Amino acid sequence: MDSNHFQKIEGDLKPMDAEQLREHAHKMVDFIADYYKNIESFPVLSQVQPGYLQKLLPESAPNQPESLQHVLDDVQTKILPGVTHWQSPKYFAYYPSNSSIAGFLGEMLSAGINMVGFSWITSPAATELEMIVLDWLAKILKLPDDFLSTGHGGGVIQGTASEAVLVVLLAARDKVLRRIGKDAIGKLVVYASDQTHSALQKACQIAGIHPENCRFLKTDASTEYALSPTSLNEAILDDINSGLIPFFLCATVGTTSSTAVDPLLALGKIIKSNGMWLHVDAAYAGSACICPEFRHYIDGIEEADSFNMNAHKWFLTNFDCSALWVKDRNALVQSLSTNPEFLKNKASEANTVVDYKDWQIPLGRRFRSLKLWMVLRLYGLENLQSYIRNHIKLAKHFEQLVSHDSRFQFVAPCKFSLVCFRLVPPHDKEDCANKLNHDLLDAVNTTGKLFISHTVLSGKYTLRFAVGAPLTEERHVNIAWKVLQDEASALLQRF
Repeated sequence: MDSNHFQKIEGDLKPMDAEQLREHAHKMVDFIADYYKNIESFPVLSQVQPGYLQKLLPESAPNQPESLQHVLDDVQTKILPGVTHWQSPKYFAYYPSNSSIAGFLGEMLSAGINMVGFSWITSPAATELEMIVLDWLAKILKLPDDFLSTGHGGGVIQGTASEAVLVVLLAARDKVLRRIGKDAIGKLVVYASDQTHSALQKACQIAGIHPENCRFLKTDASTEYALSPTSLNEAILDDINSGLIPFFLCATVGTTSSTAVDPLLALGKIIKSNGMWLHVDAAYAGSACICPEFRHYIDGIEEADSFNMNAHKWFLTNFDCSALWVKDRNALVQSLSTNPEFLKNKASEANTVVDYKDWQIPLGRRFRSLKLWMVLRLYGLENLQSYIRNHIKLAKHFEQLVSHDSRFQFVAPCKFSLVCFRLVPPHDKEDCANKLNHDLLDAVNTTGKLFISHTVLSGKYTLRFAVGAPLTEERHVNIAWKVLQDEASALLQRF
C-alpha cells in the first residue's frame, strides 16, 4: 500500500495521525494552490447537464481505502467540471463570496481544532474571541457603543444573513407577544421594501407571521429603489387603524437587485415612534462602510435594534461568516434559550458568561471567529479598505465602458461595485427588450468567459455586473465587456 493511502497503524485506523495529516495536508494545499493558479482556464459557469455526476461515480461507497491521489484525480476530472468558480476573476454574478489566504488558514485551523462551541465552557476561547473580534469590527464600522459586548448588546456570528434576520425577527416577535399576549400573533405586521431579500419572507413563514401581514412596499426609480418613509408611515397608520400591530421593519443598505440604500434615519424615527424593532440588513454593502467615504450609507444606524453584514461576501472571510449585532442581547436569549439538564454548568448558572447557543437556531457552532481574526490581523484595516476601494474603482471603470456604447443603458445608479444595465432594443421595441437581454445573458454565460446574473427592476430585465472576486483586475473587466459587446452585436444582427 503506497503512502497515498490512509493506512491502519497497529491494526487500527488512525484518522488524525499527526504525520499522516502533515503528508496529506501538504498534498491538498498543493492541489488547492494549483487550482487557484489555473482558475482562469475553467469556464466560470459550469457547463454540465443535470445528473452528469451520477454517470461518473460508482453506485456504492468503497469497502477498501483508495489513495488520496486517486480521489484528487476524480476531483480534477469529475468534480471541477461541475463547479461554478465563484473565486474566478471572471466571476461577476450575484454578489461575491470572498476567499483569501487568511480566511483559508482560519478555516483550516478551525477544522483542525474541530470544537463545538455552543456554550462558553465547551471552549472559552471560541466564545471570547468571537465577542472580541465582533467588537473590533463594530468599532471599525463606527457602530454605536450599544452594539458592543461591553454593554447590554453584542455581536454573534451567524451562518448567513437569512439566519440573522430570522433570529432577530423571533426576538422582536416574542418581545411584543410577552407584552400583549401570544394569541395576538395573527395581528403582527412586518414591513420591508419590495427590494428586500427573500430571506425575510422565509423568516416570516418560519416565525408564524401571517402572509397577509407581510408588507413588501413598492419602490421605483424615483427613490432609486429605496423604501420611501412616506409610504412606510402610511402603511403603518393604515394597519393600526385596522386593529393590527406593526412590530418589525427590515431596512436594507445595498439591496440584492440594485444596491438601493433605505434611508435609515428617517425610517428609524418612524419605527421608534411606533415602538417597533428596526433591523438593518447590510449583508453586501456593510463591508464598504469600513471606508470613511462610504460610512454615511449607514448614518442612522443608531436608531436600529440590530445590524447585519456578511464578512463572507466582500470582506475576504471564507464562507460562512455573517456578523450580527444587537443592542439588547437579552431579547435574543429570551426567545432562543433552552436549558436542558445535560448542558447545565457552573459558569452558565452563575450568569457570568455568554452562551452563544442562545443567540442562534442550532445548538452546535463552529469556531468561525478564527477566520475573521486572521483576516483582520494578517491584512489590517488599511489593506482591507484599499481592497474595497479597488473593486469600486473597477465597477466605475466598467460603468464608463458601458456609457460609451449607446446600445446600452443603465437601469439603476452604481453606488458600490454593482452595475445594473441592459441592452436597448432597436427601434424602441420595448416588448422585445426583456427577451433580448435574457438571450444576451444566456449567450454571455454560455461562453464560459464570464458569469453575470440578472434581476428585474420596474418590469425591465436587467443585467447585473458585480465586481468583487479577490483576483479580479482591470483586464478581466475589459475582457468581460468585450464579450458582452460581441454577443450583443451577434444578437442584434439576428433581431
